[in-house]
Amino acid sequence: MSFKVIFAGTPDFALPTLKALLASEHTVCAVYTQPDRRAGRGRKLAMSPVKEQALLAGIPVCQPLTLRDGAVQAELKAWQADLMVVIAYGQLLPSEVLTIPRLGCLNVHASLLPRWRGAAPIQRAIMAGDAQTGITIMQMDVGLDTGAMLMRETCAIMPEDTGQMLHDRLASLGADALMKTLVAIEAGKAQPVAQDDAQANYAQKLNKLDGKIDWKKPAVEIERQVRALNPWPVAYTECGQHHMRIWQAEALLQKNTESPGKIVTLSPQGIDVATGDGLLRLTKIQEAGSKPLEVSAFLNAQREWLQLGAAFN
Repeated sequence: MSFKVIFAGTPDFALPTLKALLASEHTVCAVYTQPDRRAGRGRKLAMSPVKEQALLAGIPVCQPLTLRDGAVQAELKAWQADLMVVIAYGQLLPSEVLTIPRLGCLNVHASLLPRWRGAAPIQRAIMAGDAQTGITIMQMDVGLDTGAMLMRETCAIMPEDTGQMLHDRLASLGADALMKTLVAIEAGKAQPVAQDDAQANYAQKLNKLDGKIDWKKPAVEIERQVRALNPWPVAYTECGQHHMRIWQAEALLQKNTESPGKIVTLSPQGIDVATGDGLLRLTKIQEAGSKPLEVSAFLNAQREWLQLGAAFN
């Protein structure tokens, strides 16, 4: 048996799942993605990664501003799909849409629900110090990531993981989990399991202010912040008038008596900064207007403002 599928997704996180569907016995009859957005220094209109892939595959692409429009819903019905697969689409599906496909709508979500519901589960899991995360395939309902779970696949969070590294592993895992779920549905073995709302956490959407470092926090927490927010929005701090983005850092558990934010060591190995508990060694940094540099290269530029005893704030 093969399914006729509407695919709804926008960023590159959705690409492995779309590609897996295109390579399978299932038929992707249409792709829904967000409208083209202006991006880059030239502010030119840019297609989403999902749209680019769909056009390469010769799949019809729809980019409605909203799925609440009656004409858009009529178009969705006209595809006569068995399923709608949703992954990082960027719009909530209204109740009228959830019942259009014969077998409903499936969501590929990047957490072990109900642990992180919401827009930024990958980064929030790293920032919280979770030992593991994963993918949940969920039967969508009108809530925010509240539907019954059809499959969960676990993924360890490694000590060196950045947001990008974990993103890439989960994107691949999401494709595998969806294909296993479709096999289970075909065989009549998919068993929906209700979520425990008492265990839910909300993964709030990221913004640039999430990158601001509070040096009073423990070094291990700041290190997780740096890793989680790489490559966006990137952790940052200031030293006087100088704005610094922190791309890589390592928590040193040795004790210190200096005030949080004070630079206590400058060496080619890193810039050691006092925190609320322990030291944070900055190993890759970026000054505003410059490119990211390893600390050894950064210090070779002889920036006179960066000295022992100076303080980040």
